[in-house]
Amino acid sequence: MIHSTVLNHKGGFYCYRVHEPKINLLCNGNGFAPLKDFLQQVFHGRPDEYFNIGPRGSMLKFRLPCDPLEVSGHEVSTLARLGLEFNKELFPDNHSKVQVYMLEHDNHTVAMEVPLWMEKHELESYKNVMDSTKPLTGHIDVLRVEGDKIWIWDYKPNAAKEKFAATQVYFYALMLSRRTNLSLDHIRCGYFDHQRAFVFQPTQQLLTNNTSLSSFYPQ
Repeated sequence: MIHSTVLNHKGGFYCYRVHEPKINLLCNGNGFAPLKDFLQQVFHGRPDEYFNIGPRGSMLKFRLPCDPLEVSGHEVSTLARLGLEFNKELFPDNHSKVQVYMLEHDNHTVAMEVPLWMEKHELESYKNVMDSTKPLTGHIDVLRVEGDKIWIWDYKPNAAKEKFAATQVYFYALMLSRRTNLSLDHIRCGYFDHQRAFVFQPTQQLLTNNTSLSSFYPQ
């Protein structure tokens, strides 16, 4: 039912898990077959060397010109609270407690620790944004499918205090879009803890059109 493998990538070991019955159900008839294909194919073919040489999404320390909406009582926060309690003796870290609980008990969660990558030619002005020509990589904490939207979620134990979580999740959305050829219109982003969730819609305009690189303000 749950297909899993351990990825030895820079920064630690990541247990990539996919709930096969749910991706078969939730990625059928809604145009999300490319997502299903990617989640399955990455078990057998992925550029592991990229994850050891280039920048990581979690290390991007600048803010995007977007204002995530705070949502109290969001269902992902409820799931986080339940996961922390249900798995408190099973896993030593809170990320695993929440992720595994959602994958096993939430009808919309299809995968966890999803590996992603993007090469410099896949994003205009990549070098200016990343200050590097090496591939950008990352791992999505929790991937959910809700109707006609794919949700990228990052678990942050103190979500309200996060400064750069939106940037991290936004670039996950860009990478997932590149890997699946699905438009950003189908993707939504969020980060959360057991009390609050913060959500926004990723758009190309956050990097282009009226938004110049001078709009970023590093900390």
